[in-house]
Amino acid sequence: MADYTALVEAGTALVEMLRDNLTPEPIGNRELIALCSPHESENNQLTLYLYQVEEDTQGAQSGYYQVSREVERLRPTKYNLRFLVTAHSKAPAQLKEADQYRMVGAALQVLRDHPVIDQEYLSGSLAEQNAQVRVVLEKTTQDQLLKIWNNTSSAYKLSFVVLLTGIEIDSKKERRLTRVTDVSITTEQKPREGKR
Repeated sequence: MADYTALVEAGTALVEMLRDNLTPEPIGNRELIALCSPHESENNQLTLYLYQVEEDTQGAQSGYYQVSREVERLRPTKYNLRFLVTAHSKAPAQLKEADQYRMVGAALQVLRDHPVIDQEYLSGSLAEQNAQVRVVLEKTTQDQLLKIWNNTSSAYKLSFVVLLTGIEIDSKKERRLTRVTDVSITTEQKPREGKR
């Protein structure tokens, strides 16, 4: 059963996969890759920021499914999650851009090589349901990136968008079924017609 924690579990799985594949090169320390806003990056070198959650209605089934003999539950809802991935270099000014390009290039390589997040990175309810969390590098125009980025007066930093699909959250809405326990059948006999 996928719980409401599925969003943080998906983000954490993405971070852990990047940590395993981007350290110690080009990023020296695992903790420098984190789920946080790019505007509050502090000491992080790669931030992943969940900026959009949308319901995935493609091929979705509606209605209820049977949980037990007497209970039906509303079907789970699928979601798509969009993360803004941003590089933050701590290098001196003359090396900063090249450092950011290296980090972004390495992250793109890892995400392309892992179109589905490996089960070993999943935790909690996503692990319990053996979720198939797919990773898509989304085409995003520069204008869209700037709109996402420019919530503050911070200068734009090199970023790209990752789409995670296959995230489900179960419903807690249930309904009880009343089963037929007694059936009463009566028949009416028609009086016989007289013989001719």
